[in-house]
Amino acid sequence: MHDIRFIRDNPEAFDGALARRGIEPVSAALLDLDERKRAVATKMQITQSRRNEASKLIGQAMGKGDKEAAEVLKAEVAELKTILPVLEEEDRQLSAQLQDALSVLANLPADDVPDGEDEEGNVEIARWGTLRDFDFAPQEHADMGPVLGLDFETGTKLSGARFTFLRGQMARLHRALGQFMLNHQTGANGYIECAPPVLVRDEAMYGTDKLPKFAEDSFQTTEGRWLIPTAEVSLTASVQGEILDDAKLPIRMTALTLCFRSEAGSAGKDTRGFIRQHQFEKCELVSVVRPEDSEAEHERMTRCAEEILEALELPYRKLLLCTGDMGFGARKTYDLEVWLPGQGAYREISSCSNTGDFQARRMNTRYRPVKDGVAEKKTEFPHTLNGSGLAVGRTLVAVLENYQQADGSVSIPAVLHPYMGGITTLNPES
Repeated sequence: MHDIRFIRDNPEAFDGALARRGIEPVSAALLDLDERKRAVATKMQITQSRRNEASKLIGQAMGKGDKEAAEVLKAEVAELKTILPVLEEEDRQLSAQLQDALSVLANLPADDVPDGEDEEGNVEIARWGTLRDFDFAPQEHADMGPVLGLDFETGTKLSGARFTFLRGQMARLHRALGQFMLNHQTGANGYIECAPPVLVRDEAMYGTDKLPKFAEDSFQTTEGRWLIPTAEVSLTASVQGEILDDAKLPIRMTALTLCFRSEAGSAGKDTRGFIRQHQFEKCELVSVVRPEDSEAEHERMTRCAEEILEALELPYRKLLLCTGDMGFGARKTYDLEVWLPGQGAYREISSCSNTGDFQARRMNTRYRPVKDGVAEKKTEFPHTLNGSGLAVGRTLVAVLENYQQADGSVSIPAVLHPYMGGITTLNPES
């Protein structure tokens, strides 16, 4: 959510920042709504004050025995009482219109975010790892996976397209990956482990910028609750409406949860294999920090995700997303893309974003800064960040393709051996 006061003071800068994301100028329309709303609010205040004043004057007139003046004042108060509800309704409608107009506008990009229309404008920051030199033609996971327990047919039979049934050793490897990620983020990086609900109310989705713009990308129950598209929603919204203690910042949370996405905008993309599913697991990272700490926290969070890839010895590259490829609520995003030899391409496996105070404003989450040991009276909005550490299914795909052997088996990365109950190799089913 944007600060209307900032727009009042900086309309050209606001429009210019939105223009970097391909959005037409909107400040004039927003400020017109804002001016009308403030005018109505002023009328309400004046009307309320006059009603209170006139009510007092009635008593004074009656005390003086001036019934004629009292009757005139009573008539005025009666008229003011009819005017106030009209003004209140007008104020409510204008407030809702302004809120709706602001809620569908993407976050403003940070100054160091590169301009660009789509993924072609992203900037590669670094690469890690050496691409394996295969002495055979590496297969894609969708081709080699079924004999190892990656059952696409049963998933489709049960639930339709973009669902997969994992069996035996494949299910064990999937579980091992998720547990390793969670243990590493809590043990090595100090994130608080959480087990949040995967069904949430409108307020949680709205506060984390998933509503109203992306309603079609999520699943909703008949009772109106939403299946979370990412644990970012549950974790971030856990502080919704609160005034946080400065001493408790930064707050770092992680959760390994099921996630659900309708993929409404991805028709025809990654329909084959385990890359883009309606149901998947992800180890999510969320931070709530002081504004002055958010840039450093963004670098730290991204590093926490990189550590998983490096521990698994999976080659990857780090990208700084351009304005045209960045998510709606982000002001700056790093993507990590893992190398998939079967596809001969790097594919996204983690996205780490700094949203600034964008989500905090939508959630009305504040904190009370402490300066020189004294808590200030005025509260401020903290900054929130979120990232994948990592997407479990895509990591599974990366392990299968990078560790495949010529005989169709898959070696298990050493760091996962403690989680695999003695299994060190996935072997094709006989």
